[in-house]
Amino acid sequence: MAGEIKVTLKRSVIGRDKYFGKVVKGLGFRRLHQTVVLKDTPEIRGMINKVSHLVTVEE
Repeated sequence: MAGEIKVTLKRSVIGRDKYFGKVVKGLGFRRLHQTVVLKDTPEIRGMINKVSHLVTVEE
C-alpha cells in the first residue's frame, strides 16, 4: 500500500508554459499556497518532479 505525501503549491503558473498549468491542475491544485494530500505512487512522483520548481513536498 502506498503512503501519502503533502504537496503545497508555492509559485504561480502564470507566465509559464500551459503544460505546467495542466500538471498542477492534474495534481489537484486550485489556488496558490494550497496543500493537497496525494498517494505516494510513481505516477504522482513523476508529476511532482515536472513541477518541482513550483511546489514543496512533505513526506
